[in-house]
Amino acid sequence: QVQLVESGGGLVQPGGSLRLSCAASGRTDSSYAMGWFRQAPGKEREFVAAIAIRWRWSGVTTYYADSVKGRFTISRDNDKNTVYLQMNSLKPEDTAVYYCAARIGNYYSTWESYPYWGQGTQVTVSS
Repeated sequence: QVQLVESGGGLVQPGGSLRLSCAASGRTDSSYAMGWFRQAPGKEREFVAAIAIRWRWSGVTTYYADSVKGRFTISRDNDKNTVYLQMNSLKPEDTAVYYCAARIGNYYSTWESYPYWGQGTQVTVSS
């Protein structure tokens, strides 16, 4: 089992920045992937970014949706067992509930592949 706790959402003006955090606990000693997904009202849940973490944090690989490449950065803190999503140059179309998710094993970009989810945090980009 993996437990995820998110934080860091809020209201920001277009062009601004936010950092989301996802603290993981439980079975984090094997290779696993952690992803950020988002869902806007009336839209499907979509992939944002993911980080594939090899056994005991021995190596990582990051992945991004085309819509956020160059603006968002996913990273991790080994000691805190936490993954971050730094979001810069935010646009109104980035407005959504952002979810952290995790799975044991390889990375996938489909939300259905992730069995563990955080509670979600609202990000609103508006002037």
